[in-house]
Amino acid sequence: MIAMHGVQKHFGDLHVLRDIDIEIPRGQVVIVIGPSGSGKSTLCRTINRLEPIDEGTIAIDGLVLPAEGKALAALRADVGMVFQSFNLFAHKTILQNVMLAPTKVRKVKKDDARTRALELLDRVGIADQAEKFPAQLSGGQQQRVAIARALAMNPKVMLFDEPTSALDPEMVNEVLDVMVALARDGMTMLVVTHEMGFARKAGNRVLFMSDGQIVEDTDPDTFFTNPASTRAKDFLGKILSH
Repeated sequence: MIAMHGVQKHFGDLHVLRDIDIEIPRGQVVIVIGPSGSGKSTLCRTINRLEPIDEGTIAIDGLVLPAEGKALAALRADVGMVFQSFNLFAHKTILQNVMLAPTKVRKVKKDDARTRALELLDRVGIADQAEKFPAQLSGGQQQRVAIARALAMNPKVMLFDEPTSALDPEMVNEVLDVMVALARDGMTMLVVTHEMGFARKAGNRVLFMSDGQIVEDTDPDTFFTNPASTRAKDFLGKILSH
């Protein structure tokens, strides 16, 4: 579903992605973890060309991502993305936020988009908030709207870039619960996160990044109980000791 081969990315002199080669099959939940500055978010953002790459290829469902144009927009529509910040339109209701892309991009009829949006808001547990505006919702509720909005496009892949890092601790689980349910439903997901409990519970696979490279690529049990690299051992030692 996602294939990256020989991907290189620089920011000036900084080599932020080095020789990235991964294939993610349909329905797999891949957790990307690693220290700050290791390239995790950049990796996530290159998959739908929010960040251009310098070398290599990225393909979604067998189609290589073009650099720009209509073909890129069409492929991008198949990739849902949820960020740290919710990026909801403040002047639109929750329902309007979720309906917007399907009606504008997919040309779905308004009545159909509304029905689907209400189903998705129900799925993420906030159908009763449909007529409210983003500012009237908690951070956790807004992030659940952002997930519903991404799902409204019927994406083939969902990318999550630290979706809980901007939330108060008591709101984190309500968002992670939605993501666990998505994983169980078979959605192909790549999740950049510091939530190790979620990684163990929902992940099929862990990619550990350091200095722009994928240092380890294994299953969660192996990674958390017996990491192969010194860098991963140091990282886990720091975060799991608290």
